[in-house]
Amino acid sequence: MKIYDISQEVFGCEVFPGDPAPEREVLAEISKESPCNLSAFRMCAHNGTHVDAPFHFYENGKAVHQMDLKKFIGNAYVTEHEGEVSAEDALAIIERARDADRQSVKRILIKGPAVVSADAADVFIEAGISLLGNESQTVGPEDAPMEVHLKLLGAEIVLLEGIRLGEVAEGVYFLNAAPINLGGGDGAPCRATLIDMGK
Repeated sequence: MKIYDISQEVFGCEVFPGDPAPEREVLAEISKESPCNLSAFRMCAHNGTHVDAPFHFYENGKAVHQMDLKKFIGNAYVTEHEGEVSAEDALAIIERARDADRQSVKRILIKGPAVVSADAADVFIEAGISLLGNESQTVGPEDAPMEVHLKLLGAEIVLLEGIRLGEVAEGVYFLNAAPINLGGGDGAPCRATLIDMGK
């Protein structure tokens, strides 16, 4: 069994343009005669590796704490793509995932500098996936992410953004991307991992 940590380290993570960066505050230090080390931190719910809940773009959408954990945990298919993911690309990804493992098609992770198009979003919705992950800090075009988010989150597809798949080959893995249980959260950070059961 091999475990891949596909999360970013929080304080050195990528930050979506305009979002606040994570900050750490040291409250106590053993080296300064405190009985313990103690720190606090402040961050945006969408810093680094994180999930988007429907509430991110829908006033009455489900918040993080209302999402079914089954969406975040289970077999996943990693595929590699560069550039825009078209409807044809999405269909090919779904077909490869189904051929590899019938359960992994529920959770698709895209490795590389990929941008999911609105047409591709429609294909993923039609296929009934539960989760879509990507390495960018946003699943759609950075300059106009709203349309893709509205489509996918409207279908209650979890978005797992800001993952790191550089060391992960294409194929089937067991994903655990459970978010922090933030009541009312529009998104939440997570420590996402992939497990290769064959190694």
